[in-house]
Amino acid sequence: MLLRHIDAYGASTPERVVVVGAGGFVGSAIVGELAAAQIPTLALTRQSVNLTGPDAARTLAALLVRGDAVVFVSAVAPARTAAHLMTNLTMAHAAATALAAVPPSHLVYISSDAVYADDATPVTEASPVAPSTMHGMMHAARELLFRTEVPAPFVALRPTLIYGAADPHAGYGPNRFRRQAARGEPITIFGEGEERRDHVAVEDVARLAVRSVRHRSVGVLNAVTGVSTSFHDIAHIVAAQFTPHAVVQSVPRPGPRPHLLHRFFDITTCYEVFPDFHFERLATGLARVHREVSATTAAMPARANAT
Repeated sequence: MLLRHIDAYGASTPERVVVVGAGGFVGSAIVGELAAAQIPTLALTRQSVNLTGPDAARTLAALLVRGDAVVFVSAVAPARTAAHLMTNLTMAHAAATALAAVPPSHLVYISSDAVYADDATPVTEASPVAPSTMHGMMHAARELLFRTEVPAPFVALRPTLIYGAADPHAGYGPNRFRRQAARGEPITIFGEGEERRDHVAVEDVARLAVRSVRHRSVGVLNAVTGVSTSFHDIAHIVAAQFTPHAVVQSVPRPGPRPHLLHRFFDITTCYEVFPDFHFERLATGLARVHREVSATTAAMPARANAT
């Protein structure tokens, strides 16, 4: 279902938004955006609710109030194995059971563009859901579970590759490149780094999630910028942020070419439903992340000396 707004004539503020998975990279950004919008929020982390535990559904249901808006972003990610897949489905089933018992006014699920077929070009919200990886299959299955089991308006946000200063992962791309350069190592790219992918700032994903909450959006929306950049170019953008510039080095691929060489998006739907929304340009976002990480790193010795 393509995206539409239930509150079509203007945004409204729910009485409370419950963020399940608030301690993670994306979840914490959403909590921050809700706080900036002065929207009452209950931030649930794995310490609040262990979604893989035997009493997960009952524990979560006890924390909910009928009519809460819920953002679900809790996951074991990336899901690379069958065990990861089953763990994520267990977590989603517990959440869906709780939400069926205490129905929310709205449910936002943070999914992934991995649900689409590799050869979908350009990708739109109407592209077939045909995942080729465990990670994509996990998100596709969880979307279906929430859509069919929870009696509430439902929207799935499908971000592409997300970057940000607090990114804990070291996956191939901006975060790994920055960490390599910060250690004084060459930035390594596979082959010529010719793969072209879309990258979106975590802050933009959070802003779209909060907008979806306020409009009670229903359907699917890709959280993507519409601009795909090669890893070669990303590596050189990151390299130029360091003094002296980091070295970018080509290395042999550890295996065959990736299953997904390039991915391009048509973001017409986002412009139609949120016409005043503007994504941060990749070069601008990477420069901001570099400043934020540099400032945090510089402050660490000062804090250590103070103690």
